[in-house]
Amino acid sequence: MNIKTVHSVYFVGIGGIGMSALARYFHANNKQVAGYDKTPSEITSQLEALGIKVHFDDNVEQIADQFLNPEHTLVVYTPAIPKSHAELNYLRANGFEVLKRSTVLGEITKHTYCLAIAGTHGKTTTTSILGHLLNACNVEVTAFLGGISQNYNSNLILNGTKVTVVEADEFDRSFLTLSPDMAGITSMDADHLDIYGNAEALQDSFIEFSKKIKPNGKLFIKNGLPLAGITYGIEDDADYSAINIKIIDGAYVFDVKTPRTVLNNFKFNLPGRHNLSNALIALAMSVEYGIPHQQLAEALASYTGVKRRFTYQIKTNDLVFIDDYAHHPQEIDAVHQAVREMYPDKKVLIVFQPHLFSRTRDFAEAFAQSLSQFDEILLLDIYPARELPIEGITSQWLLDKIQNKNKKLVQKAELISELKQSNAQVILTVGAGDIGEEVKLIKEALSIAS
Repeated sequence: MNIKTVHSVYFVGIGGIGMSALARYFHANNKQVAGYDKTPSEITSQLEALGIKVHFDDNVEQIADQFLNPEHTLVVYTPAIPKSHAELNYLRANGFEVLKRSTVLGEITKHTYCLAIAGTHGKTTTTSILGHLLNACNVEVTAFLGGISQNYNSNLILNGTKVTVVEADEFDRSFLTLSPDMAGITSMDADHLDIYGNAEALQDSFIEFSKKIKPNGKLFIKNGLPLAGITYGIEDDADYSAINIKIIDGAYVFDVKTPRTVLNNFKFNLPGRHNLSNALIALAMSVEYGIPHQQLAEALASYTGVKRRFTYQIKTNDLVFIDDYAHHPQEIDAVHQAVREMYPDKKVLIVFQPHLFSRTRDFAEAFAQSLSQFDEILLLDIYPARELPIEGITSQWLLDKIQNKNKKLVQKAELISELKQSNAQVILTVGAGDIGEEVKLIKEALSIAS
């Protein structure tokens, strides 16, 4: 693929978070861009506002004529698209160059100085922190993010092409198309077992990714992972360690011990030790890239987060409403740690929507244990995403495993009514499915009620 000779780019699954970042990128580089997605969303609306045509019927006749020339059109697809998809099969059968999103990302970043963040948890927040630090410190950077940055209201930071920052996704081994100069691995916990089969295969894939780093490149790893590299950790013996941590006005204030010195007085506004850890690896990579301490401190203090990553929707003395994307037991544990640290004496209610039947089955005991930590639990039906139901795997089955007695299975239509009846002072909506679509309605209803 020679990007310079491509006139038009057609996306099958354009509304996905990674796909839409690429669509924005090609549009900004004066390519004709259009695409299909299954359903309208806030992201597709934003793309249409840029002038990108999006349609929602799987119908070849909906593809505009300027995208039907295989010599000048690149087709990009996401693995989430089913094999029966009519448009994708037509484009494949008629001589179009059809590439996975990850392959295209690999091509774009190949001739740049690439910093890639991998990990089963934390990569979206870490990538957005790193992209923001470099951009705020005047590095010529393009950053492809796996979430909508609140600083930029976008999943693409576009400020030059010298450096690229990318989220290296382990799903279906996508990250093996990258060849970064610096790579970070935040975690290697078991996940995507529908793809990998077992935890060992997933870990082997991360090890293979670490070998993709260019000669003389650098690997950054969370302290304790079974890899050799520059380590980072919280108040430990890592090469980069956050020390002297205090919470002042709801923000972390801390110093960073590096292999050479101590950098003082960083401020970070996101709650939770997991987020502090994400900030630390982004700082470590930025320091190794060569950005001065004072610039980094100012940039970090101005970072405001990623939508659906511990995002405050309501924050008053009487009620706090937070929305988060967590969909793995360890991510739920991290949300629990953050909320208990910030609100130690408050009653906390979690609304959780399990994501995938296979993940619910594979981690049922851990999900039950994580959810049992909250004072009140409202459980939604499993969001299927790309899967068909698995017999016996239901939200009721999961609910029965939860030890906390204050628990209930609810339908989305009943959710606001249930929340209004609760006396919880902190409410969390958590999950990676379509629960995010409910957040605005909940916020409006609870704002009126309070």
